[in-house]
Amino acid sequence: MIDFDREDGARMVGGRARARPPREMAGDPEAWPEAPCPDAGAEAVRQIARRLTRAMEDRGLSLRAAAAGSGVNRQAIADLLAGNSWPDVATVARLAAFTGVRLWPDGPVRVRRSKQ
Repeated sequence: MIDFDREDGARMVGGRARARPPREMAGDPEAWPEAPCPDAGAEAVRQIARRLTRAMEDRGLSLRAAAAGSGVNRQAIADLLAGNSWPDVATVARLAAFTGVRLWPDGPVRVRRSKQ
């Protein structure tokens, strides 16, 4: 869906939220992926990164091995784990199929709302 914005011209709806990496939206970016994120999208990515990190550690997988086994580019995996990118559904699905671990968060993503 396209939204026409007077300042930006045509842009994707929700596009501004993805202008910053998910890590930068965490309560404490240095604690990624352990620090919760107040943004629902960034929180979902954080949970995926946590689960993938643990799955790789449990299986003794390197980035290279995870890339070779899943068909996902090594740098894409590294960026996901570091919170520097917004992974697409196909990437998450390939990594989940390879590791055998459900990576997507269970149920709705809960976020903390700031008090205003």
